[in-house]
Amino acid sequence: MFHVYILFSIKRNRYYVGFTNDLERRVKTHNTNHKGFTGHTGDWKLVYQEVFNKKEDAAFKEKLIKNWKSRKLIEKLILT
Repeated sequence: MFHVYILFSIKRNRYYVGFTNDLERRVKTHNTNHKGFTGHTGDWKLVYQEVFNKKEDAAFKEKLIKNWKSRKLIEKLILT
């Protein structure tokens, strides 16, 4: 199983989109003190997830969402 997920940080007021085969571990990693976009805030909350059987399908959906480059579309997806 592969998960496309969206995290939100109140401190940064930003969304992060990703995909993984181990969602719990991945969210914990995002909330550690590390280099990278999600590091150093520690307040990332899971606000959306979608499950896929194939890695290729999850990767496609992640790329689709990232290509939107639109906070409004991401928030619309989260609310549906």
